[in-house]
Amino acid sequence: MKLGLEGKKVLITGASKGIGLAAAWSFAREGADLHLAARSEEALVEAKAAIEAECGVAVTIYPMDLSSDAQMVALADAAGDVDILVNNAGNIPSGPIDAVDDVSWRRGFDLKVFGYISLTRAVYARMQARGTGVIVNDIGNSGENWDANYIAGSTGNAALMAFTRALGGVSMDYGVRVLGVNPGPVETDRMVRLMKRRAVDMFGDETRWRELFDRYPGGRPATAEEVADLMVFLSSPRAGYVSGTIVTIDGGIASRGSIIKDGGRRSVAAPALQEPAIQEIDA
Repeated sequence: MKLGLEGKKVLITGASKGIGLAAAWSFAREGADLHLAARSEEALVEAKAAIEAECGVAVTIYPMDLSSDAQMVALADAAGDVDILVNNAGNIPSGPIDAVDDVSWRRGFDLKVFGYISLTRAVYARMQARGTGVIVNDIGNSGENWDANYIAGSTGNAALMAFTRALGGVSMDYGVRVLGVNPGPVETDRMVRLMKRRAVDMFGDETRWRELFDRYPGGRPATAEEVADLMVFLSSPRAGYVSGTIVTIDGGIASRGSIIKDGGRRSVAAPALQEPAIQEIDA
């Protein structure tokens, strides 16, 4: 299927690894030119070289810390008029309410919640003036599948879901589409490290980490490429009437109505069936 993205200009934050890097590859394979932002200059340089060599598209990189409003505005100014924005940079801490202090809440929200909002505001104004554009927010299924042990993430993601729906509900009046994706668990390098630590705690053997996926739908988490491909499709003219919508990609986890169900009881045999508390996202 041709998605009609050849020559489009795509800005992706948190693009040096995980879902952000997978999205960069997926857009590049559709012929889109890339603007990639993340904290790790070395990883961005490596990604730029590999993508340009294989896909023949232009890749511009922005090694920068995106944890402030000023940096987000600077990124928007540097990238200029983009056709598609993928908000992906953020890392909200895990833990229950008595384990996450005020500084940690604010730091996580500054990067992800206010970071998405700040960059969207800057880019949306440009898109609105041109009468065209797409903004995709990578949020997370804990925004709809609440977890008291990931209370900051659940709260922040729920806020971003509301933000996406509110703006996306009116944006098509100006030729702009705003939508979101809610990944559940995604198998990234960082998630594998998390699962190995849990396997040590539960089984005394880190090599048994894949057993923790037994209760996930299909016995596995999503891949970063599956999330990225969904983003690319939603950004394309093939999804041209989709706006103000959150598409959940978690194998049906959020639709179960709880984190884990086992005869009506919370299971202790597997980790929470939601996005990992430690996310593969780079600011």
